[in-house]
Amino acid sequence: MDGLIAHSETINKLLARYGVKFGIYKNGEFKEQLFPFDPIPRVIGHEEFAYLEKGLKQRVDALNCFLRDIYGKKQIIRDGVIPEEFVFSAKGYLPPCDGVVPPKGIYSHISGIDLVQSKNDSWYILEDNLRVPSGASYPMIAREFQRKSAPTTFLHNSVIDNRNYAQMLKGVMDNVNTGGINVILSPGRYNAAFFEHSYLAERTGAVLTTGSDLVCENDNLYYVDYEGKKRRVGAVYRRISDEYLDPMTFCEESVIGIPHVFEAYKKGNVALLNAPGNGVADDKGIYYFVPKMIRYYLGEDAILQNAPTYLPFYAEDMKYTLDHFDNLVIKDVAEAGGYGVVFGNSLTKEQKADFTSAPSSSASSPGLRSREKFARVSPFW
Repeated sequence: MDGLIAHSETINKLLARYGVKFGIYKNGEFKEQLFPFDPIPRVIGHEEFAYLEKGLKQRVDALNCFLRDIYGKKQIIRDGVIPEEFVFSAKGYLPPCDGVVPPKGIYSHISGIDLVQSKNDSWYILEDNLRVPSGASYPMIAREFQRKSAPTTFLHNSVIDNRNYAQMLKGVMDNVNTGGINVILSPGRYNAAFFEHSYLAERTGAVLTTGSDLVCENDNLYYVDYEGKKRRVGAVYRRISDEYLDPMTFCEESVIGIPHVFEAYKKGNVALLNAPGNGVADDKGIYYFVPKMIRYYLGEDAILQNAPTYLPFYAEDMKYTLDHFDNLVIKDVAEAGGYGVVFGNSLTKEQKADFTSAPSSSASSPGLRSREKFARVSPFW
């Protein structure tokens, strides 16, 4: 630990030298900043780590079962476990994906599950990210520099090695590859996570591409190199959102996607990681039902619990929300990335009255009594 602290400045200089950055959009302007390195690690013991790993695997298995079901027979709705309005009105539910089964039947190949530890040391799931989860490259390169600057820290301590992540990611792509090369599809240089796209392409041996490098012909996808030569693509680790993936199927204004790639995917000629349509499973309204999913699909109790959550859709939860409003965090289920979050204790009396009113047609005052809002108690304050 002392070695990590002593070399923190060196590690930060190395991160700057290698251009380890992430970008954010603020007020419509793109800004990049260096990835900040904190030398003090969160220490997780072996038994606790094994417990978390088991719980996360269980959760991802159930979420994959849900996606297979919801774009198939929809039995979980027929059996009354989840109200249909929470599925079909979810922003991430994509009707074109209905009946489409991805290669090997895997929907979420890379899952980003957010964890938090409470004051009593219990672990909770904050949210699931199954669309385009990001961030793996930053601990990878930070750990690489840590090993170089403080090698004895890792020599004399039993620290789980994360250097095999790239090989694991390559294995995931190879597993579902339908014949051809692996590519990583990036929106381009000005994407917030472009460093990660290039880093993972280098480490996995996949070709880093943008939509303009790829073309569909006869329901197959090809990579066109700088000499104009075509190579068939069997797996695409795509780092662009569903709506921009294929302008022929989704947002027709998209200039960063690949025309007709969804048709190639539907016919099983290319694998897309993660599968389009996964957003229905990481919707903040669906989150409420994940423990029920685990019981329904796997016949098991959830190992890792959701953070205490109240859904104003139900009368009992609405009453609790109104009675404890100042102690709650209210989240819009249609938003992600920290957007659409309201802290109850931050509102004035007038704002609170407006927010908790009946649904309004006003975009600035949708009301709490609509499916678009759900409340979450934070036990961590």
